[in-house]
Order: sequence, then C-alpha cells, then structure tokens
Amino acid sequence: MNIVIVDDNAVNLTLMAALARAATGFDAVRFDDPVRALAWCRENGADLIIVDYMMPVMDGHQFIEGVRASAHLADVPVVMVTATGQSAVRRRALEVGATDFLTKPVDSTEIKLRLRNLLQLRQAQNLLRDRAAHLAAEVNAATAAIELRERELITRLSRAAEFRDPDTGGHIQRMAHYSALIARQLGEPEAYCQALLTAAPMHDVGKLGTPDHILLKRGALDADELVEMHRHAEIGGRILAGTDSSLLQLACQIAETHHEKYDGSGYPHGLRGEAIPLAGRIVAVADVFDALNSTRPYKRAWPVEEARAYLEQHAGRHFDPRCVEVFIAAWDEVLTIRSRFPD
Repeated sequence: MNIVIVDDNAVNLTLMAALARAATGFDAVRFDDPVRALAWCRENGADLIIVDYMMPVMDGHQFIEGVRASAHLADVPVVMVTATGQSAVRRRALEVGATDFLTKPVDSTEIKLRLRNLLQLRQAQNLLRDRAAHLAAEVNAATAAIELRERELITRLSRAAEFRDPDTGGHIQRMAHYSALIARQLGEPEAYCQALLTAAPMHDVGKLGTPDHILLKRGALDADELVEMHRHAEIGGRILAGTDSSLLQLACQIAETHHEKYDGSGYPHGLRGEAIPLAGRIVAVADVFDALNSTRPYKRAWPVEEARAYLEQHAGRHFDPRCVEVFIAAWDEVLTIRSRFPD
C-alpha cells in the first residue's frame, strides 16, 4: 500500500510518518515538495495521501485538485492537515475533493484511528475493484468460449452442406472473403466484417434439405426441380432460426435472403431494395460472382472478366448497385482472393 505524506516541515513529516506506521503497519513515502509529490503519485499511484495546507509553490487545495485530475487517483482517500479555526479552508478542501481532515496540534490517537479506518476503506475499494476485474475477465473468457463454439458449429454445418454438394470446392471460402471485402469497402465496422466472414459459408446450408436427385443432377433442372432447389433458401432460414446468438442470427439472415434480388424478383420472399438485409445483398454479389467463375455439372466456368461484366450489367436489378460498385473498386483484392482459394 502506498501511503504518501506531503509537508514542507521536516519535523511534521517525521512525526506523521511515525504515526502512519503505527496505525497501518506501512512505511510512508515522504515529500517536502508538493510538486514532486504530485508527480510521484501520478506515476506510482497512491492508497492514502496526507497533505498539509500551508506549503510554498502549491498549497493543499491545489495539490488535491492535481490529484483528483488524474483518473487513477480520483477515489484515493486524501487527508488535509489544517490549523484550528480554518473553517473556510476546510470547506474549500471538501469542494476540491478532500476525504477527511486532521487538526493541528495533532492528537496521536485520533490520527492513528482515522488513518487506519481510511486505509481499510481503500483496501476494501481495491478488493472490490480487483473482484470486478476478475469477474469481467471470467465473463470475457466465457463469452469467447461461446463464440468459439458458435464458430465451430457454423464451420461444421458449412462442411455438412459442402459434402452434400461436393462440386463447390473452394467456393465457400472465396465467397466468404468476397463478402467481408465488400462489407469493409462499404465502411462497415471490422467486427461486422469478421462476423460476415464466419457466417457467409452458411449461405447454402438449406441444401441439406434438397433431394440428392436434384442437388447432384448432371445438367439443367426442369421447372419442378428448380422450384424444389429454390426451397433451400427457406429451409436454410428455418434450420438457423430461433437462436439468441448474433452470429447464428446473421447466418440465418444470409441463408434466407442471399437469393433475393434488388428489383424484387428474387426468392423466397420477393424482397426489394434495402428491404433485403445488407448481409443478403452483400452475399448475393459474392456468391453469384464466384458461382459464375466456377465449373458446375450444368455449366462451364466463366472467364473472370465476363463474370465482372455480368455484375455490372445486373446492378440495380439483381444486385445492390453500391455493393457491385465497391466490389469492382477493390478488383485487385478480388483477384488475390480468387487465387488464394483455388478449387
């Protein structure tokens, strides 16, 4: 515990230090210069400060004001030593943050009792602060563990969907990074971009409910099969619905809305414009772009420039034009992501 005594009188310093040692069991740090004392307290902290009022350069009021101006010293007990009858000085001391007073000539018994009580108060404050910090650390650790389990769940469900549709290869990695890139280019907070990177691979989790003869069909789907395939967006939303997890809520939003179109002609709900959640609008661009660049049983892989032209041609109809704009603006990063996650 740091006990600090500030008094320009050497005899008073020695006497007060002895009384403080007798009352608390701790040796005090003594200063005859309030300026140096304040600098020391700011650098090292303090648990109890005893300061005289009458001092050169800086009086007790100014010293207390300096102490209270430092956030880490704001609740430190400060005792001012004053002469008898200085009521105006005491009132001003209370205004600037003094905790208690000692009156000259000093009563050794009273001083020891006051100092002991104030130091016990400070120890209780420190204990509560440390306990609060410990509890906060435990909460943070528990929250991090929950988030880790959520991310693991998303990864495993994404893998399950990928095993049902093995031709996707590196598609989910590329489109997830494209999605985070678009969000970042839109100026979204980095926490949102990272959440999108984690949740976007769940976009096709609804394919777990798509029959094999449709999902794995070589060649184009007929009209009835197309209707059944389109149900994967609704199924994905139902799989992920009803959770308190913000990460899984985002994944649910993506799974259900990534096939909505900006002009309202998409599915499953026919949402239009900004009625489509931002995550759905972002993933729509990322998903379609990479799907066009990927080989499928029913299509060849498009050249990357053709896929880019498709996005530009359908901005405002299929896609949010702003999402397309920022995606094209980061074209070098797009190509880097494409090469980083090959099939």
